[in-house]
Amino acid sequence: MRRYISIILGIILIASAIMGYKKLVSSKQDKKPAVKKIVKLVQTQEVKNTSIPLVITTSGTLKAKDKIDLFTEVQGILLKGSKDFKAGTYFSKGETILRINSEEFSANLRSQKSNFYSVLTAMMPDLQLDFPEVYPKWQSYLTNFDMQKGLAKLPETSSDKEKYFITGRKVLSTYYSVKNAEARLSKYIIRAPFSGVLSEVMVNSGALIRPGQKLGTFVNTSVYELEVNINTQYSELLQKGKKVKLQNLELTKEWTGIVSRINPIVDVSTQTLKVYITLKDKMLKEGMYLQASLPIKSISEAFEVSRKLLVDDTKLFIVNDSILNLQTISPVFFNEKTVVVKGLENGQKLVKEPVPGAYEGMVVKKAPSNSPKGGERKTPE
Repeated sequence: MRRYISIILGIILIASAIMGYKKLVSSKQDKKPAVKKIVKLVQTQEVKNTSIPLVITTSGTLKAKDKIDLFTEVQGILLKGSKDFKAGTYFSKGETILRINSEEFSANLRSQKSNFYSVLTAMMPDLQLDFPEVYPKWQSYLTNFDMQKGLAKLPETSSDKEKYFITGRKVLSTYYSVKNAEARLSKYIIRAPFSGVLSEVMVNSGALIRPGQKLGTFVNTSVYELEVNINTQYSELLQKGKKVKLQNLELTKEWTGIVSRINPIVDVSTQTLKVYITLKDKMLKEGMYLQASLPIKSISEAFEVSRKLLVDDTKLFIVNDSILNLQTISPVFFNEKTVVVKGLENGQKLVKEPVPGAYEGMVVKKAPSNSPKGGERKTPE
């Protein structure tokens, strides 16, 4: 009897221990927290297809349209003029830029003029006897002869005999020798062909100048040209006279230029054409680096978006009932930061900013219009 009681008590103890263990384990288990699902806030923009002008953006270095190198054809000492022959000096059109000492050549010219006057004087008695009808006009020419002025044009001959007569007396040969010397004397003075400044000077006052020597560079500071390279696929869309917007590198200043020339020769290595844009402004300087925007044509029923939004270059994310969907589009024209696309429908809600980790079918929530960027919103599952 006592044996049965011991067995029963053992079973009760074992059962109690098992139940206590299960209760202890159960009490130590933590409750599972409710899983929260993250819903991203995204900014959207409504698609409105319009006609978008395509603009080519390129850049180049500004150069003066009128720029000449100054050379001399004569020899002499460079004289000091009313203005210094120094870089940066401004000269108006027609003003003397430099003068070379011409005293020796001027004396030689006066000697030739004197010789010509003697030839005319010696011819007059015989001319009066043989051609009394033309004598008055030659007498008038001789009377008005001035050694200090340039030679006047010779009287017109009225017959071949008269022409042969004055030719035989060496009037024509002597006359053209003097005219040639007068033309050479004018080369001792270099005048400004247009208003501008000296951008480079190679000699100083008092220096001996030799024929063919470069003296400096003179540039027009009122008209400039910008040379840019354009891809050949747009060559037929460019026209002479088209207006172009230009900006400095900092994008703080803007000018308007005009396409003045288009070089028809294609650069073999780059497959581009050179286009020249003319512009005027006192603030412009040669050597400035400018960015040009050339309008070429317009694309109808298109939309412009940031290039950062492209997925695999042919898709964009749109929001349909809080679900992200990929919309296949056709890129038409790539700008530096944007792309013009076709294939979107008016009214579609296009994602405005890239969404990290975005995938098709992702649940999102549209951010308020005044929200600067998309964010995240946690909702219980």
